[in-house]
This record gives sequence, structure tokens and C-alpha cells, in this order.
Amino acid sequence: MRRVVVTGMGAITPIGLSVDEFWNSVKKGQVGIDKITQFDATEFKTHLAAEVKGFDAREYMDFKSAKRMERFSQFAVAAAKEAIEDAGLNISQEDPYMIGTSIGSGIGSLDIMEKEHKKLLERGPSRINPLLVPLMITNMAAGNVAIQFGLKGKSINVVTACATGTNSIGEAYRSIQCGEADVFLAGGTEGNITPLGIGGFDALTALSTSEDPLRASIPFDKDRNGFVMGEGAGIVVIEELEHALKRGAKIYAEIKGYGCTSDAYHITSPEEHGEGAAKAMEKAMTEAGVTPAEVDYINAHGTSTHHNDLFETRAIKLAFKEEAKNVKISSTKSMIGHLLGAAGAVEFITMVKSITDGYIHPNVGLKETEEEMDLDYVKDCGINMDVNVAMSNSLGFGGHNACILAVKYNG
Repeated sequence: MRRVVVTGMGAITPIGLSVDEFWNSVKKGQVGIDKITQFDATEFKTHLAAEVKGFDAREYMDFKSAKRMERFSQFAVAAAKEAIEDAGLNISQEDPYMIGTSIGSGIGSLDIMEKEHKKLLERGPSRINPLLVPLMITNMAAGNVAIQFGLKGKSINVVTACATGTNSIGEAYRSIQCGEADVFLAGGTEGNITPLGIGGFDALTALSTSEDPLRASIPFDKDRNGFVMGEGAGIVVIEELEHALKRGAKIYAEIKGYGCTSDAYHITSPEEHGEGAAKAMEKAMTEAGVTPAEVDYINAHGTSTHHNDLFETRAIKLAFKEEAKNVKISSTKSMIGHLLGAAGAVEFITMVKSITDGYIHPNVGLKETEEEMDLDYVKDCGINMDVNVAMSNSLGFGGHNACILAVKYNG
């Protein structure tokens, strides 16, 4: 199998509109959660979300293109632009059929669905926007990125709920390994802080009802009571090692392992013993040829829901056995909420930055865990340490488990 490395990264997040802005905010422990402003949430049980602030699509693309994209696609194009520039990738000098696109969204656009459904009811079918379908469907993030940058290789849209971002990068990694492409733009995007989005998760009793932004998304805390909806995008450039070396690209990290399983258990709850998630971690470590003792850091799925955090803890104990208490664990959702289809991609970027910078961020807001949750969840302040091997977990509704493992590049 061909080796695959990370050479570029781009991010649009609730705490920064670039990777540098995002990472600087992470190191400050900044929380991007506040009152919902995108609609009037007065009548909803949930009043907080992690919104992207100050984003103007016209800074990343022309006005006409921006108008033909919904928020999730705009985020993806913006993050992709940063990733391409960061990688120093000159697409005009590449074979465009060897550059792939693997960008997923968990939902697509609820906003356009809501607006056009209202038109249908109030003004009739003749008033529906002719672009409703291409604005709405999930694959349009990948499609728009490919169109904007002339990427003519394999183009896919993985949709595995909250595991989407991780699966999208993982499947791109697999495609490069087996020679389907030399380069991939990969990641996830989401933009669904809308009445139906918040209302739907409210009805499911999945969202935090806290009124305190600093006590709303608190993974692994005994007082956690649901996740906080976030939005944004994370896109990375990954490429075959020799291709990267030939063009003199800087290399952030090397992807070494990828594991996926299904709980085959429940449509929303992870399997209570964590067996499926544990197996995904084991598969990633086996492929990478590393032992649990060699893993320095896990960027956990850590949603701040009762079931996820407890069951993910059990999964880590199953996968790591006697080494479970020696690995550092933190959840980026403590600062940016849950970005759904974009979560795994932004958390992958966090994992890579942890490797390159030798810094592990804390679970911001974590005060006290419960008895069974007795692992090393980084607390209070970040840790400066060498991070040679790190992994990121993502678990999605429907029982999707994905784990991706990266290591410090040493030639």
C-alpha cells in the first residue's frame, strides 16, 4: 500500500475562520457557544448553539457562485481554498483526474428545505426555487469544491451522520493507498442551525438545555445533559508520500491507520459496552502497527451526552486494556460544540496540530467525572508534550464507528 501524508489544512469554525485562528483559539480554551442568532429560538427548549460568526462567502468565491450555494457548501469551498493554498498545490500543474474529492455533510441544507416548503404551502408549487434540489442535497459540497478548483478525479460524498468527516478522510486515504488518486481534498461540512435542525434534535432530547455557554458542552462531566449544535467545515489535502516529496510539499503528519465498524444495535444510541467503537480503534492500531502503549492522545468523539461519553469510555477501556488510563483524552466539542458531519474533519485537524505543535488541549469546562469514567481526560489546562501517535474517534447515529490514526512524519 502507498503511504499517505497530510500536506494542507483548512477550517471554518465557531472559534476561527482559518486553521491558525481556530488553533490559536483552541490553545486559549475559547468557547464558541452563545445564544442562537440565526433564528428566533425563544419557543425552543434549546437556546444555545456554536455558530460561525463573521463569515462572508464572497471573500472566498465570486458573488454568483456564492448565491448558488447553501451555507454548508460555502463553508466547504472556503475551507478547501485555504487547504489548497496551505498545501502549495498548483492544480494547473497536476493531472486533474488524479486529484479526488471526498467531502461529506450529514444533512445538506435544512435551511433551503424550510424556506421552499413554506413557499409551497403559501404560494404554490410554481414558486419553488428551480435550484432547490442542487442547493439542498448533501453531495453538493463535494461537487462545488470540485467545480471551483477543477478537481476531476474520484468524487464522493460519504454520509454517516456524525462520523461523516472521519469516514470522508478515511475513504480518501484508502483511495490513495490503492492508486485511485495521488491527491485528495477530504473532510466534512455542516450548516444546519435552523428551526427544524434545533427542533428535531430537541424532540429527540439530544441537545443540552443549559443556558450557560460554559456549562453546555461539557464532555465527560457528570453534569452533561446533551450536545450543542455547531457548524463549520474542515478540509485537508492528503496525498501519496512520493508525490508530496517530489513537489517539495511540507508534511504535517502521516496517516497510518483507519478502522470502521457498525454497532448494528440502535438508531441513535451507541452499543452500551462499546464493542463496536473498540473494534474500530483496534483495526486502526493494527493497520498502523502500533500498540495501545504507543498511542499518546485520543481526540474523543465526546459529545457531552450521557450515553456517548460513558460508552466511548468503555470502548477505550476495551481497546486499550491495561493502557487505557495512560492515554490522554480530550474532546474539541467542549469548545466548538458538535459540528455533525464536519466534526470528525475539524477534530482530525486538531489531532494533526497536536502532533505538529506538541500540545493537547483540555476538555474545557470539565469539573468532575462520574465513577466509571476514570480515564485521563485532560482537565483544567492543556499539556505540552511530544505527540508521536494520535487517533480520532467519530461515532454516528445508525451505529457508525470510525477511527483514524496519524503519526509524526519521520521520513
